[in-house]
Amino acid sequence: MFLLIVGSVLGLMTLYVWKRSIRDTTGPGRARRILSLVLVVLTFVLVAALVVPRLAGIAASRWVAWPGYLWLGVLAYLFLILLVLEPVRWALWVRRRRGAPRAEPDRQVDRRQFLSRSAAVAAGAAAVGVVGAGVATALGPPDILRVPVRLARLDPSLDGFRIAVVSDIHLGPLLGRSHTERIVRLINETEPDLVAVVGDLVDGTVAELGSAAEPLRDLVSREGTFFVTGNHEYFVDDTAEWMVELERLGLHVLRNENTWIGRGAAGLHLAGVNDVGGAERSDPPDFDRALAGVGSAAPTVLLAHQPVQVADAAARGVDLQLSGHTHGGQMWPFHYAVRLAQPALAGLSTVQGTQLYVTRGAGFWGPPVRVGARPDISVLSLQSG
Repeated sequence: MFLLIVGSVLGLMTLYVWKRSIRDTTGPGRARRILSLVLVVLTFVLVAALVVPRLAGIAASRWVAWPGYLWLGVLAYLFLILLVLEPVRWALWVRRRRGAPRAEPDRQVDRRQFLSRSAAVAAGAAAVGVVGAGVATALGPPDILRVPVRLARLDPSLDGFRIAVVSDIHLGPLLGRSHTERIVRLINETEPDLVAVVGDLVDGTVAELGSAAEPLRDLVSREGTFFVTGNHEYFVDDTAEWMVELERLGLHVLRNENTWIGRGAAGLHLAGVNDVGGAERSDPPDFDRALAGVGSAAPTVLLAHQPVQVADAAARGVDLQLSGHTHGGQMWPFHYAVRLAQPALAGLSTVQGTQLYVTRGAGFWGPPVRVGARPDISVLSLQSG
């Protein structure tokens, strides 16, 4: 059903772009046929980028992934910009119909084509410009955000305890080992006390991406690195194999469980729940199990991939939830759709008494494009009071 919906939406977008940028700008003949063929080829490459990784694996899909996903980004903004120009087209058409004497049919066609060509060229230039800037942002280094967070039950001896939060690394056809190495280096430079990887690490199997994930073994922190699953961890068949591999690399996987992070008598409860996507794989989130044995004397910090899980966390008195998943919307203005499904896109907020911090993630999914949502690695500095 999901693929059917996505395919239908992409088909309608492509048809609209063909109508406005090809059919309306050319007459019947060779130019229209060539431009239509180019659009068909780009559409085929886009479909291949979506399908080939699942059918033939990551390595075999890289040759179509880059052009396919780049075209998806251009298509999205070309569609939006042409749509925004519709009122202008109609206003000019009405003005011409009311104020100008009736012209010869050939001249009317020339005027319509000139207007359509001008709109198509402007939309194309704007779309390419936006996507180009978005690619530079997506492939650039993540911002290091330093965020103070006050926890009422935190012992003053833990003031300044630093948690490096990273999410949505999305190793796959477009992002590989060098991406992981840069993230590890940037996290280590912040000298965190604890590292939290809150899901969507991989878009492939251990056999395909094990080497790309291997630099994670070099993460350095006083209390260790902890991981919870995201929805993309359940898109592959070897979820359990990935959990074993991450443990081998030195990450502590929290699967509906918690652990005590202590310094002497002071400390905090660190808990982790599975992503809601695990429910379809008999591995659902279980908050009661994840928070079993957690006392009220010390604060509880929960790792949960999706911000929407904060409702269950708040009902159980969790002090702070760390999440990702949203990518900060990744591509404006599509963040409005993401906001409908999640209580927050990025940053620190409070939901029913529980503080929620959402990182925009260090990678991307789909088009290698970020517009209005820079990638980040967040370093939370805990404060008492």
